[in-house]
Amino acid sequence: MKIKGHHRVIIIGAGFGGLFAAKALANEAVEVLLIDRLNYHTFTPLLYQVATSALDPSQIAYPVRKIFARIPNVQCLMGDVINIDPSAKKLEIAAGGMTRQENFDHLILATGSTPDYFGREDLRRHAFDLRTLADAVRLRNHILRCFEMAAWVKDPDLLEEYLTFTVVGGGPTGLETAGALHELLNEVLKREFPDEEPLSARVILVEKAPHLLHPYPESLRDSALAQIQELGVEVVLGNGVDEIHSTGFHLEDGREIHSRTVVWAAGVRGTGLPELALTARNKIDVKPTLEVEGFNGIYAVGDTASLKNAQGQEYPMMIPVAQQQGVLAANNILRKIKGEELEDFRYHDRGIMATIGRKRAVAWVYNQVPLTGFSAWLAWLGLHLVSLIGFRNKLIVLISWIWNYLTYDRSVRAILD
Repeated sequence: MKIKGHHRVIIIGAGFGGLFAAKALANEAVEVLLIDRLNYHTFTPLLYQVATSALDPSQIAYPVRKIFARIPNVQCLMGDVINIDPSAKKLEIAAGGMTRQENFDHLILATGSTPDYFGREDLRRHAFDLRTLADAVRLRNHILRCFEMAAWVKDPDLLEEYLTFTVVGGGPTGLETAGALHELLNEVLKREFPDEEPLSARVILVEKAPHLLHPYPESLRDSALAQIQELGVEVVLGNGVDEIHSTGFHLEDGREIHSRTVVWAAGVRGTGLPELALTARNKIDVKPTLEVEGFNGIYAVGDTASLKNAQGQEYPMMIPVAQQQGVLAANNILRKIKGEELEDFRYHDRGIMATIGRKRAVAWVYNQVPLTGFSAWLAWLGLHLVSLIGFRNKLIVLISWIWNYLTYDRSVRAILD
């Protein structure tokens, strides 16, 4: 629907950056078209809980159209953007074998990120990604199937392959996934496979750097390492993965570990569009105002954008950065329409946190106050609960967490092909 006389803003991507940009433009005197290849927004910080059977996929997904159902100037469209003509200010979208063209006055690119294998695409073939809801369900199916297959196996070497689960990457995603995996395997599934020799699973966390949680202060790094080892996860530091095959992987020091499950959480890279100049990490260089270098009226935010702070360091690929950049890009578009001066991006850093397992976490609140253990875990739960979209999702997730905490049960364990 074209609103006569109004500027048209197209937003590509309904992740955190695109969603917050669209919300900032809601009920303003502009026409907004929000495009995404999916019809829902995913609360990605809880993907690992779907993968480890703690939450149902519907509890961390919310229909995009429902978010903007009562906002007349925001329209939604599911499809893939297959071509952009920046000079003509138009783009082409494809869906279901059909294509259409859309014109824009302003464009916000919020296309997010994809797993980064650092030039080693051969590693991707046998690894499990954890960036989308489909990834999480696929991994959950695989984990549950490994235990079911292990019940058939008598050969100890084959049993080791099925019951050894590896996570590559010592950042927050890696720690959260490894901790949740250990609790699922050894507190839930192990009890349901009684035998003369009960099944016992092994979880390994591999990090190439000599420490976990690179951006965190040393005290919190040490605390995170102690907490995850106390949980029972084996940690390999200062040693990267050199090769992954269907039944295991090799470390850079030559060691071979037998494992049919290798979860890749070692890093991400942008998903910038080829029509625009891209950096080595597939991101788009932007000005401090978030306008793309050399392209008037086109903005990039979140994991798509490459922008350095006053210290010369690139802003981290984190959700708060994407949210704040999405809002600024939207407000700068409104300023440009009004003929006002655009504002530069200034990141309001509220800190970082990572959960490790039940009553285990670390947090660096406003980069000043360190929290560990139970207090950090409660802070993590509270922040993520209030950040979920939709009252129903908040309520169901809260009930699920309480149930899991009291009973050690995880009911979402159907294997879906």
